[in-house]
Amino acid sequence: MTGRLEGKTIGITGAASGMGLAFAHRFAAEGANVLIVDLDPAAAERAARSIVAAGGRAEFAQADVADREQTAAAIQKGVAAFGRLDVWFNNAGFNKPLPFLEVTEENWSAIMDVNAKGVLIGTQEAAKQIISQGGTGKIINTSSMAGREGAPNIAPYCASKTAVISLTQSAAKALAEHDITVNAFAPGVVATPLWVQLDEDLMEIGESQVPGEAMENFSAGIIRGRVAQAEDIVGTALFLASEDSDYMTAQVIMIDGGMALV
Repeated sequence: MTGRLEGKTIGITGAASGMGLAFAHRFAAEGANVLIVDLDPAAAERAARSIVAAGGRAEFAQADVADREQTAAAIQKGVAAFGRLDVWFNNAGFNKPLPFLEVTEENWSAIMDVNAKGVLIGTQEAAKQIISQGGTGKIINTSSMAGREGAPNIAPYCASKTAVISLTQSAAKALAEHDITVNAFAPGVVATPLWVQLDEDLMEIGESQVPGEAMENFSAGIIRGRVAQAEDIVGTALFLASEDSDYMTAQVIMIDGGMALV
C-alpha cells in the first residue's frame, strides 16, 4: 500500500459489512484511523477488531444514522480515540421493495429516514466537527444508480438516492467556505448483504421466483458483463477520500459498470 491516507481519521457509517467494511479495510491499510459506525454494535466491534488484527487502527461506535444525538456521539467517540475527523462517509443504506401502488407512508418514511435524513444529519454533524478543528475535510455520500433512474418496485429507495445527490450539491455549496468538499459515488448492482436481502424481499412480493433471479434481471444491462463486488468500488472510494480529489466537489461518480448512461 502507498500510505495515501496516512494519519487521516475517516468515519464510515454502515461499515460493519458490505462496501463500508471493504472501504474500512483499505483505508486502514493506507494509513487511516478508521471509525466503524453501524446500527449493529456487535458487528461494528467485530469489524474494528478485524482491522486491528490486520495491523490497522480502528474504533467502533453504534448509531442509528437517522438519530442526531447518536450520530454526534459516534463522531465524538472517533475524535476521542484519534484526535480529529478528516473524512466522513455517509454510507449506511436501507431498502424495502414494494410495488409502486402499494408503497405506504411507513415504507416511505423508513427508507427516507436512513438514506436521506441520515445523510443530512451525518453531513451536518461531521461538518460541525471539521469546522471546529479549523476546517478542511471531506464528506462522501453513497448514492446509487437508482438516484439517476427510477424503478417500479423500489420507488422510495430511488427517491432517497436522488435526494442524496441534491444534498451533496447543496452541502458542497454551503461548506466550500470551510474548505470542506462534498462528493458522492453511485454504485449499481453490488453483491452485498443489502442485495441478498433485496433478493429475498422481491421474491416475497412476487417480483422474482428463485434466488438470484432479481439480481440477474437488474444487472442484465451492465456493459462490464457482471455484477460488482465490494472491492470493485474501493478504488473510487479511496480516490474520493484522498488528496487526489481535493479540487473536486459537488460531483457524483457513477461506478455501475456502465449500467445507467446518464
